Amino acid sequence: MDRVVVRIALLGLLLAFVTTDPVKEDWDIYSFHINSTVSSRYATTVITSRVVNRKDQPKEIEFHVRIPKNAFISKFRMSIDGQMYDGVVKAKEQAQQQYTEAVSRGQSAGLVSSVGRTLEEFKTSVTVAALQKVTFELTYEELLKRRLGKYELQIHARPMQPVKDFKIDVYISEKADINFIEVKGGLSTKALANAITKTHARNQAWVHFYPTEDQQTKCDSCGEQGMNGDLVITYDVNRDNSLGDIKESEGYFVHHFAPSSLPRIPKNVVFIIDRSGSMHGKKMHQTRIALIHILGDLKEDDYFGLITFNSVVSPWKRELLQANKNNLDAGKVFARNIRDSGGTDINSAVLEGAHMLNQHPREGSASLLILLTDGDPTSGETNLARIQSNVREAIAKKFPLYCLGFGFDVNFEFLEKMALKNSGVARRIYEDSDADLQLKGFYEEVATPLLTDVTMIYIGGTNLTQTNFSQYYNGSEIVVAGQITDNNIEAFTPQVVAISRNTKVEFADNNATIESTGTISDSHIQRVWAYLTVKQLLEKELQLAGDEKEKVKKEALELSLKYSFVTPLTSMVVTKPPGENMQVLHKPKEGVEQPNIDHQHRLYPSARSGTVLRDYAGGGSSFGAGVGVSGRGGGASGDMSYAAVPAGLPAGPPGSRMTLSGGSFIPGSGRSHRRKMGAGGRKHSLLDAHLHLSQSLLLDQMMDVQPTVTVRRPTLHRFLLSAENQTLPLCYDVTGALLLKLLQDPNREVSVNGELDSSAYGGFQKIVIHYKTEQHVEFDTTGITLRDGQNVKGFNWGQDLTIVGRGLTLILRDKEMDITAGDVRVVILLHERRGEKFLWPAMRQFQSGNNTDGLLALWPAVYEEAQQTPSPKLKMRDQEINVTRTSAVDYRVHSAPTLDCWLMSPESVLQRELSGFIVTQL
Repeated sequence: MDRVVVRIALLGLLLAFVTTDPVKEDWDIYSFHINSTVSSRYATTVITSRVVNRKDQPKEIEFHVRIPKNAFISKFRMSIDGQMYDGVVKAKEQAQQQYTEAVSRGQSAGLVSSVGRTLEEFKTSVTVAALQKVTFELTYEELLKRRLGKYELQIHARPMQPVKDFKIDVYISEKADINFIEVKGGLSTKALANAITKTHARNQAWVHFYPTEDQQTKCDSCGEQGMNGDLVITYDVNRDNSLGDIKESEGYFVHHFAPSSLPRIPKNVVFIIDRSGSMHGKKMHQTRIALIHILGDLKEDDYFGLITFNSVVSPWKRELLQANKNNLDAGKVFARNIRDSGGTDINSAVLEGAHMLNQHPREGSASLLILLTDGDPTSGETNLARIQSNVREAIAKKFPLYCLGFGFDVNFEFLEKMALKNSGVARRIYEDSDADLQLKGFYEEVATPLLTDVTMIYIGGTNLTQTNFSQYYNGSEIVVAGQITDNNIEAFTPQVVAISRNTKVEFADNNATIESTGTISDSHIQRVWAYLTVKQLLEKELQLAGDEKEKVKKEALELSLKYSFVTPLTSMVVTKPPGENMQVLHKPKEGVEQPNIDHQHRLYPSARSGTVLRDYAGGGSSFGAGVGVSGRGGGASGDMSYAAVPAGLPAGPPGSRMTLSGGSFIPGSGRSHRRKMGAGGRKHSLLDAHLHLSQSLLLDQMMDVQPTVTVRRPTLHRFLLSAENQTLPLCYDVTGALLLKLLQDPNREVSVNGELDSSAYGGFQKIVIHYKTEQHVEFDTTGITLRDGQNVKGFNWGQDLTIVGRGLTLILRDKEMDITAGDVRVVILLHERRGEKFLWPAMRQFQSGNNTDGLLALWPAVYEEAQQTPSPKLKMRDQEINVTRTSAVDYRVHSAPTLDCWLMSPESVLQRELSGFIVTQL
């Protein structure tokens, strides 16, 4: 049984002004939340910080956060005075002009930079009016890689002050049972230890860290400016020697393969050590220490070789030696006497190492080559492309090459490309006091081969990520994702074929059940596939040239845009309020620092500043978060017009107007200005009309105009229905404060009803679950009430509790209640938008029967695209239905992503009148 611990490297938020030493009296972080959800090793982390400007004048506030280098940022938004500004992911080339212009103006443009071993840094700033608040929210996603039997969730928090409402919430969900969960790190010491609660029930675990303001000054790394340290969460799950864990959702699957209890394979390993002059001093000393330790860990059935090189290649012995005591002792003496001088002939050194392994084949063993260097080739062959070609030809796919780059002077891209072309990986070794531990740690990852020539086979699978692996090491994990052909789960058969020692082994289970996440969308399975695919395409693109390179690059770009990933091929345009310039977020390459240009101090202009008014309302200028403004001049008589086509509401009849002082708001007008969202431009929603109207009011006030605005907020709610074998779900709108039947199952004695909120931004204001005859759970935005016969208990959102009753289990975690009634599992989520709270239900586990009914019991839609132009049509049940491609927020998941969907009438989606889902009482 191997240990498993999930890792997220996260450095918490640093919020400050442009001044070096912010004065606490100027601002206050009144809420600081980190919410991390790990589901099948895929981590989605949301960092939310709320700050208030306490001064009676505008202030620029900086948002500063560090995230794992392997993560993709997928969402960033700012909320100021009830108005939301979203970052938009687009192709890097499309953002380059804005990036260049920002740099030329002295603005901060490269918002992400490498800041250490595992982190990269994101920062932006925004001007906040006097006594106003700003909310920053950043979301990033990462597939966690297993190393040494562990996944580790590491959270580093440095909010720069004690925060009254400080919370870190971690929720872990695994298919296998969790054996234990531990919390350690500097933030778990002294008084802070009492602020940690941890629970786990079979395959789920929760960790909550809620320190008081007083506790935030009393840890090992705490002080007057609050916390500055790590919270590290580790856990272990049950593992066996079987096929592994496979999860499926909506035609996508992810397979985690990590068998244990296999016999180790003897290895043949050659260490190639750079001893050129640049390795002088501490580098060489630490390399000697690490090498001596590694030799001590070799097993007697292993064989090893040592090669040092500068401008001359110097093998210790010309052949591999068995790792017996005498040879190891002699090897350690050699390692202690390695001295540095001369140039760097990488080509000859690696070719010599490959020759030694090729001359020493052993049946039932695994070979590997490990190169450590700190510089570019300066002797012998120095052409990088020829070196890579020579090495690839010498190795001939027989064993992997691992390249360790010491320090930042090394050409890491060259090493990475050479390693990838030879089934290995490149790793940077940082010039710190623990460099020897870094070297030993890497070796331990590859020290115990268990399988070679691993082939992952998926009959009935398509669009697969990497399926062939040269070796599988103890404590690691192989992850493959893909699509199930035609979503036919019955015809989908996974199998693994590999070599264990000199014996072919197969991993298959004809009786295995592939866990389905249910009919309700569990988008993280699809996002695992997208994440892995993009990562592997980027690695492939690094190795190719010409047309093949461009083809792979295009595919990676399209996926990055579709899933809103900030990758080396995309950028995020960070939108800001009027008068502040956009910024462009780029993902840096390993070891390459982005421009570090200080933010310019920008204040809101005075209401009568003519120059600034031209910036705000001059002809053709951009306005706010991408909403177009046209006008003639900057005075009170300026003619402004706004237009938007909805993502959340019908556009209304052409030419219909909302009257503004000095102009008109024209829904559906041809003079529309698009707000870019994701890969394509989705047009702005009338659900957000109040945002634009409030912006126009600000403009009118600045121009001494008294506006007259009449806006009636619609009571519209958009629902999503997943589709079978299709990329886009269906969506439909429900208008009014209705009582809806969500689930009714007489056989299971379960029913769920909900009352829609009358707010334009709300979902449900109340949901009630009835189970058997005496158990009832009522939800509203203020809390939860459990009624069991005559017993009544009340709970508040934000509590952490688990209640197990007579067939009814309730698990409350922050803004989510997980209810299991018999074999039915429903989740009620509490959302907040534009300052208004509302509820949304999601089905997690359910088997429909003949008598079941309700919106949550609907089967996934089955349709075909019948026509795209001139207007799209879908074919459902032999009927062609007019549809509109638009978008909807998926409130069925905590992160509430925005999804593209086909909009049609409720009757077309439900295949009957909506009135059939309306009830008279909850």
